[in-house]
Amino acid sequence: MVENIIEVRNISVNYTPAGKSSGETVRAVKGVSLEIRKGEVFAIAGESGCGKSTLAKSIIRLLKPASGQILFKGRDINKLSRGEKKEFTGSVQMVFQNPYHSLNPKMKIYDILKEPLDINTRMSSSEKRKRVENVITDVGLSINSLDNYPHEFSGGQRQRIAIARALVSEPEVVIADEPVSALDASIQAQILNLLNTLKAKYNLTIIFISHDLRVIRYLSDRIGIMYLGELEELGTVDDIFDDPKHPYTRTLLDSIPYIGKEKPELTDKEPENDSNEGCSFCPRCTRCTLEKCSENPKLKQISKTHSVRCALYN
Repeated sequence: MVENIIEVRNISVNYTPAGKSSGETVRAVKGVSLEIRKGEVFAIAGESGCGKSTLAKSIIRLLKPASGQILFKGRDINKLSRGEKKEFTGSVQMVFQNPYHSLNPKMKIYDILKEPLDINTRMSSSEKRKRVENVITDVGLSINSLDNYPHEFSGGQRQRIAIARALVSEPEVVIADEPVSALDASIQAQILNLLNTLKAKYNLTIIFISHDLRVIRYLSDRIGIMYLGELEELGTVDDIFDDPKHPYTRTLLDSIPYIGKEKPELTDKEPENDSNEGCSFCPRCTRCTLEKCSENPKLKQISKTHSVRCALYN
């Protein structure tokens, strides 16, 4: 039986918009539950603003949930002791979207990569040097590049450095938040191939955040589809791409551009971001009926690997 390395249990995350009072909140993630298995690539997909990055930041403890639990190897990450927090930091790392902003421009690459080892380990200077040299070559850059600054590299090279920084502490889980969206298509392919190679070499579990379903299909084992802070559909790559159930998932797949392809059916009505009644996708759904969709459905398992949150299947 495959071990769950991360369990998300009914997580909700709220924001208070700038300039607003503490009572005025935006519900960015609403009661999401899912399990991430050791060794898999689990993708979280959806439009911008759907809550996928917020969920990822909660998993890595950059944001504290308003309610719910996140377990890492059975332990609640928001109830860790000081020593356990340090261990968790080394075990779960993140690669951010923009390689131009995620690296300190005033630090040499060697110092950027050595910093996590300074904070989280008691390694000697020679051990740190060896670890840094090993990881920089693993991401396809030369040892000589360690003496340079971030501005001396291209966008793709900077993202390789960001990946190296995530790997240097030998984590068990890497969260990749839109890691290729800021890169050219040819460079995207190189980074995706690199992630595949590193996953095997480092025995990684990867949480891959993206709005690009073509990228997700290439890299992932399972996929969670999010819309307005809620998990709408969950399944294997084959479940999602070959047998999508939720109307929103179908819309995302229909939106993948191909030459000569017609635009998908979709109403023009804007989504109501904080609606508490009924299905949140109903205002944009061509299959919505007032009778069936007046109540917000639960995520329902429809096969061994496939779950959907839609009144059509409840």
